[in-house]
Amino acid sequence: MSRDTDVLVLGGAGVDTIVHVPELPLPYADSYMIEDGIRTRAGQTGDFVALGLTALGLRVHHLDFLGDDPEGDLVRALHDEHRIALTAVPQPLGTKRAVNLVGPDGRRLSLYDTSRGHAGDRLPEDTVRTLAGASRHAHVSITHPCAGALPVLAESGVTISTDLHNWDGENPYHEAFALAADVVFLSATALADPERTMRRIAERGRAEVVVATAGAEGAHLLTDGELTHVPTVTPPAPVVDSNGAGDAFAAGFLFGRLNGEPPHRCAQYGSVAGAYACTVPSTRADAISRGDLLASAAAAPSWPAAQFPAPLRGAGEP
Repeated sequence: MSRDTDVLVLGGAGVDTIVHVPELPLPYADSYMIEDGIRTRAGQTGDFVALGLTALGLRVHHLDFLGDDPEGDLVRALHDEHRIALTAVPQPLGTKRAVNLVGPDGRRLSLYDTSRGHAGDRLPEDTVRTLAGASRHAHVSITHPCAGALPVLAESGVTISTDLHNWDGENPYHEAFALAADVVFLSATALADPERTMRRIAERGRAEVVVATAGAEGAHLLTDGELTHVPTVTPPAPVVDSNGAGDAFAAGFLFGRLNGEPPHRCAQYGSVAGAYACTVPSTRADAISRGDLLASAAAAPSWPAAQFPAPLRGAGEP
């Protein structure tokens, strides 16, 4: 079958309501005056990965549940605007939504509405099988309906990536995704022992590459049993919001991988894309272009990975 799609993105479609707060954690008070306004825009993890890949020139198809509601209309409009193919499975309970509290330093606290779905929701197997058969790669969000698609993707022979976000290394829900993917992204934020978790993923599953992002400390790359440090990239403008940085990292990394680049170059692309995302206000949906990514990566110092050792810090460590 012809591979007309570079990346099939499963799940993670929804809307966020953005509230800029004076500090995080937010102290209790009866009320706060929000000078920057409270705004709702389309864009959750799957939307941002799809947007990032499209901006880099890859052919993307996004599959998820959407409601026949104003939130679903926002998601459809985002895909139409950026010419991202979208297959929307009807969701009678409505489109996924969340509230993001964003602090002055760009950190965020996300509140997810879990009422927009049933425990038994599954993406249609025939649809997943058909779209996977026409794709070079599948990126799977860890939203609930996507778990049932993992065996179908494996049968199709398509390569798989996933983002475990702030997994603690113990919650069994995430393991099905971690062990089914060829490329695994996760944040080191909640990990007591990041290296142990990364190696366990590689040893127990099919992952060829595991990447743990660590914010301002860069990222850590595990491939062929070797753990190396990915240095940070200076953002091209002031940091205003970290929302979507991990999704941008994944998009940049996958762009490199699908173009045959070695893992360390893919990680550099991810770092450049993630740094750019931190400069985009949370009220906008935007991603770095292919030209800007390649130019920024070319201007950055080359980094033989062995020259950049760095300790892996876990949850609660300074």
